[in-house]
Amino acid sequence: MPKASDLKRGQIIELDSEAWIVRQIDSRSPSSRGAATLYKVRLSNLRRQQKRDESFKGDDFLIEADCQRVEVVFSYRDGSDLVFMNNDDYSQYSLGSDSLEAEAPYMSEGLEGIYALLLDGELAGIELPQFVDLEIVETDPSIKGASATGRNKPATFATGLVLQVPEYLSVGDLIRINTQTGKFASRA
Repeated sequence: MPKASDLKRGQIIELDSEAWIVRQIDSRSPSSRGAATLYKVRLSNLRRQQKRDESFKGDDFLIEADCQRVEVVFSYRDGSDLVFMNNDDYSQYSLGSDSLEAEAPYMSEGLEGIYALLLDGELAGIELPQFVDLEIVETDPSIKGASATGRNKPATFATGLVLQVPEYLSVGDLIRINTQTGKFASRA
């Protein structure tokens, strides 16, 4: 049983007999003496895609959900479903794109490092790797002499993601994107 002070992003806990994944943690230390550190946690329900905010004291005990993490590869899109393949036994899992609204723009075919979250043998959600590499398919022309710390411009990727990137990048450049912040990280 983890304490609230030991929580990490991506951890799955059980609240009210349901599985919730930790999306964001914010710790607040009160200024008065003897007060406990509070942890404000943003959670997402794995089954219903519902969001929930909770506050815990640092020494509150939480229950870990009975969830299995399996490494998978993103295979393809089948209509509105996204299909993943297990690396070990080649079994396939599919999940509707409406359940993966936040993750879908970062997924290109063959993307590795994804973990499937299985509840009772069924795919309930996924965890993306921290960084993904995507190729720019549409953007304004690069400006000669633009520096890395200069202004940004919008760029579109094959997955449909639109992101602000530095001016020196052009169509065909492969860049690394932080999936947690949704921002440009570096050239790949």
